[in-house]
Amino acid sequence: MMTDIANLRRDYKAATLDITDVSANPIAQFRQWFEEAVRAEITEPNAMTLATMGLYPSARTVLLKDITAEGSFTFFTNYESHKANEIADVPRVALLFCWLDLERQIRITGDATRVAPEVSTAYFQSRPKSSQIGAWVSPQSKTIASRAFLEQRVADIEAEYRDQAVLPRPEHWGGYRVQPLKIEFWQGRRSRLHDRILYTLQPDATWCVERLAP
Repeated sequence: MMTDIANLRRDYKAATLDITDVSANPIAQFRQWFEEAVRAEITEPNAMTLATMGLYPSARTVLLKDITAEGSFTFFTNYESHKANEIADVPRVALLFCWLDLERQIRITGDATRVAPEVSTAYFQSRPKSSQIGAWVSPQSKTIASRAFLEQRVADIEAEYRDQAVLPRPEHWGGYRVQPLKIEFWQGRRSRLHDRILYTLQPDATWCVERLAP
């Protein structure tokens, strides 16, 4: 018998979040929560859902790889992928971090732009060689005949770069930075009366901080 989905529920009670408790800067608040997620040994604490806009919205999980000094969130991908094509058309995106063990989530809305080529190259060549090969091998989001196609491509690239520890970065691979315009911090509470604190970037580059109803 299938699980009764409608009756799957739990009451959240791990923590509270008040507007008087948070930092005036959402990036500082994000860093605090992120470090708490790391210390709690959350699986893949840097995993985030990336939503892009096309004919229909699309969402998938990517990995956060940097928070810049300017407060933008960096991830890397194939520039010929479905997500990259949608970003090229509409650079407005959303990010979601969901840490259910802490009963927390963070929603980020902002604009995505490509990072400088040298930033992409530096990160690409810091990756394990197998990951570098993977970036060369996969025509991301394209239809392929079988997994054997990928395995043959891996064998070909491994042979070509057998004597090199570091591969050149493919031009079709690199990073994006998401510059946030809004960041919302959500803390689960009892009876679904959750705490929600929203930061909105103002024209003078300051942040407006507000409490939202759950």
